[in-house]
Amino acid sequence: MTAEATAARPPLPSFREALRFWAWLGCVSFGGPAGQIAIMHRELVERRRWISERRFLHALNYCMVLPGPEAQQLATYLGWLMHRTWGGVVAGALFVLPSLVVLIALSWAYVAHDSVPLVAAVFAGVKPVVVAIVAHAAWRIGARALRHPLHWALAVAAFVALYAFAVPFPAIVLAAAAIGAAGGRLVPSAFGPAGHAGSDAQPHAAAAIDDDTAPPPHARHSWAHAARVIGACAALWLAGYAVATRLDGGGDTLQSMARFFTQAAFVTFGGAYAVLPYVHQAAVEAHGWLTSSQMIDGLALGETTPGPLIMIVAFVGYVGAWTKAALGPDALALAGVAGACVATFFTFLPSFLFILVGGPLVESTRGSLRWTAPLSGVTAAVVGVIANLALFFALHVLVPAGSVNAQALLIALGAAAALFGGKVGVISVIAAGAATGIGAAAVRGLL
Repeated sequence: MTAEATAARPPLPSFREALRFWAWLGCVSFGGPAGQIAIMHRELVERRRWISERRFLHALNYCMVLPGPEAQQLATYLGWLMHRTWGGVVAGALFVLPSLVVLIALSWAYVAHDSVPLVAAVFAGVKPVVVAIVAHAAWRIGARALRHPLHWALAVAAFVALYAFAVPFPAIVLAAAAIGAAGGRLVPSAFGPAGHAGSDAQPHAAAAIDDDTAPPPHARHSWAHAARVIGACAALWLAGYAVATRLDGGGDTLQSMARFFTQAAFVTFGGAYAVLPYVHQAAVEAHGWLTSSQMIDGLALGETTPGPLIMIVAFVGYVGAWTKAALGPDALALAGVAGACVATFFTFLPSFLFILVGGPLVESTRGSLRWTAPLSGVTAAVVGVIANLALFFALHVLVPAGSVNAQALLIALGAAAALFGGKVGVISVIAAGAATGIGAAAVRGLL
């Protein structure tokens, strides 16, 4: 056995030490779920050795199956595994709170000063970059998920269902999961597990929670514990809904947001890009909380802030409550803050429920998960959903009012070249797009 493998096992971090780490992570978690998971892997597995590679991947497998933001759920799971319920709550909350604060500030600046020429120039440069980002996401996920002709068929079917027939997103998710489950029995070569690189046992430096570490007492399944968590989450949901109802007065904006974002939390399979069409259907078309153009602007803001990309719901909540004057015409900014908080609270509450109830079950079945087939079907369909989103954004940004916007097209092509080349990060591409928009506006004398 190598010297690395026999390195002394580090102790579990104290709650205070973990608290500092989760607070730091929430402030630097840029780069979407892939970047956020990479940061956690580097810090928790390689640098600090708080958890082993296989235990980390096992937790990630479970979070990938769940609806909701997998990186935030992974942080919640690891925090819970190390420090019980409060460890999970703190880890998951701190993953989101910095992003919420930043997005509230940016959302206020956006709705209060959207007519300022400089702001308009920035968004004119950033919107085409968003088109390229979403197209790149579809390609990246597709390269990993479409491993069989049946996967391609599912992706195409999902695209057509959304684009041609406006099938609701939850129906597509459920149908894809059912097809995947059936395919796992009938065509296991197509819907079986693809595996994870590096998941085989290898000599490694000992971790505080290692491959052979028994689950701690709080990680052992108990129906009584599950009932307590479900009861607590139900009470929190009712309390949050009561606050939203009280703030609404005689209106229904915040209550509608509470109901919708709770529902969305249970169907957000495939990450933020996959659920955005569903959010668009409700926020733009059904409720009129914001416009399609504002939705694209919100995605651009979400790409530049730390935290999970699904935090775009905070922008939707802020703009929607401001637009609808949820707290009256004299309290638009306060209404926006309330809307952002309502959207965030009801979107993420179910994630804590999934981890705190499901975590003990996952620990008890470590090494024997059998839900890859439904996930494989859903992931394949998600590629089609994201491709539909890319087309939707492209039509609105590159071909507004039926005519091609040459500046937007050139920026989008440049951003796509940078992203698909694989050598430029998302934040750098967004910054370049913003600078290009400002430069173009200056040349035309608009600033």
